[in-house]
Amino acid sequence: MAYGGMGRSRPTSKTKSRGSAQRIGLGDALRRMTGWAARFALGLAAALLALIVVYDFVNPPTTYTMWSEGRRLGGIDQEWTDAEDIAPVMLRAAVAAEDANFCNHWGFDMAAIRQAIDKGANRGASTISQQVVKNVFLWQGRSWPRKALEAMLTPPVEAIWTKRRILEIYLNVAEFGEGVFGVNAAAFHYFRTTPDKLSAHQAALLAAVLPDPKERSAAKPSRFVSRRANAIVDGAETIRRDGRARCFSD
Repeated sequence: MAYGGMGRSRPTSKTKSRGSAQRIGLGDALRRMTGWAARFALGLAAALLALIVVYDFVNPPTTYTMWSEGRRLGGIDQEWTDAEDIAPVMLRAAVAAEDANFCNHWGFDMAAIRQAIDKGANRGASTISQQVVKNVFLWQGRSWPRKALEAMLTPPVEAIWTKRRILEIYLNVAEFGEGVFGVNAAAFHYFRTTPDKLSAHQAALLAAVLPDPKERSAAKPSRFVSRRANAIVDGAETIRRDGRARCFSD
């Protein structure tokens, strides 16, 4: 007698149907999860788009960075100032320092991006529009999810807001020092003046600290910051003369 097959049992039809049911159940669960994720993503996109529309005429009350710094420090200094109450040279200095082609692009400076890639730089290609999106709607850092969201939100911001509005919001939410947010707080903190009375040199010093506000000071500038500010003074005058300030000027 052959006993080779005695230790094996063939799957019954009941076992097969149970395995099929489990696979179907898993497939249904995955489809439901995918559907929920898609609905969440669409809902988030709709909410952010609605905020972009609202912020075209309502000033953002706070940002994640201001909120987190306020919790860490026990408070921050920030007061909104409309663009017409900011010295025009401050607007030009910020553009000259951070995004000289601000008036000529649609949110992404492709030439600057290519140059940054060629040089292997990890900073320098981010436009003011991208920085506003990051500051107002997202969080700090260089993670891919944040960069992807930034890339998706920048075109609608450019489409809905004017360039002057983008720059106005930028100068009101940017960090100029530890706990110092916006040009109003920065003008008083560093120079004991108001944004409308900033001189060309003062404006350039404020713009020079923007890339690294916790390590740079406009009141006690390092040699590097002083040199950078002098270059910004020249750059601000250059974009005034050649028309690259036309999109945000009165």
